[in-house]
Amino acid sequence: MTAEERAALITARPDQARELLRQMLRVRRLEERCVELYSASKIRGFLHVYIGEEAVAAGVMSALRPDDAVVATYREHGHALLRGVPATAIMAEMFGHAEGCCRGRGGSMHLFDADTRFYGGNAIVAGGLPLAVGLALADRMQGRDRVTACFFGEGAMAEGEFHESLNLAALWDLPVLFCCENNLYAMGTALERSESQTDLALKAASYEVASWAVDGMDVLAVEESARRAVEAVRSGGGPHFLEFRTYRFRAHSMFDPERYREKAEVEHWMERDPIASLRGELEASGLLDADGWASITRDVDAEVDAAVEFAESGTLEPLADLARHVHSERSTA
Repeated sequence: MTAEERAALITARPDQARELLRQMLRVRRLEERCVELYSASKIRGFLHVYIGEEAVAAGVMSALRPDDAVVATYREHGHALLRGVPATAIMAEMFGHAEGCCRGRGGSMHLFDADTRFYGGNAIVAGGLPLAVGLALADRMQGRDRVTACFFGEGAMAEGEFHESLNLAALWDLPVLFCCENNLYAMGTALERSESQTDLALKAASYEVASWAVDGMDVLAVEESARRAVEAVRSGGGPHFLEFRTYRFRAHSMFDPERYREKAEVEHWMERDPIASLRGELEASGLLDADGWASITRDVDAEVDAAVEFAESGTLEPLADLARHVHSERSTA
């Protein structure tokens, strides 16, 4: 997308551009607080933050309908939040409290919410792809015009589930959008050290799936591509694959010493911070002033503060309930 095209798009839809900025900031602020709380041992277990990649979730979610389905990975806090899972329920789940979206049983990597059709949070690399294919198959068999969006990292493309899922989706012409968040490092392994073909869109296209690469640090480009792909999938165009070329600013997880990439590389990518970039463009276009930015940050910070307060006042699930939800509970009447 050229600078002229971007300026025209922002001018034509200033409210949408400001909303995308707000949504990205919601994810950033929520996760920054999660890092603080993890460091204070209030959040435990594993924690994989999305900081730097917010443009992907914000752009794609804006293209989906409420009745569409979303399947994500263990780096899914932003996807869940922007899908509509309340920040309070997400933060309580991080704390392991019963008020969380999974009653504290899932934690950071297993967020789930049936009401918003958010089906994980899946800790197994590539584990969500077969689930997405199943959801899309069910929609097709029922004649529903829904789309299933499946998010995964580039490391998933080395797994057998990726090949099986792409093949079946193409073979059965399923309404699924595969969203590859290529942040260049599958945990600590650089892409070029694990994939002989690093053009991942080209790799997906070998399954006869419409595929193309997108600048994942540009929320406007993400939204435009996602809308085009979602419309094509919904109208019967079969599965689509988008490779979002993005970057995580922090380590793979809070346990990661991050010895596999140079600081200069991280700093280079941070210069393309999607939040700072869009904010700068809005300000340069006269569509966002200091008061407007202060209003956005104030509202976002208030939401995150309320979520933390809710989580800290939560409760642990009673020991007597630990055997519940292992099997489906059915009425005996």
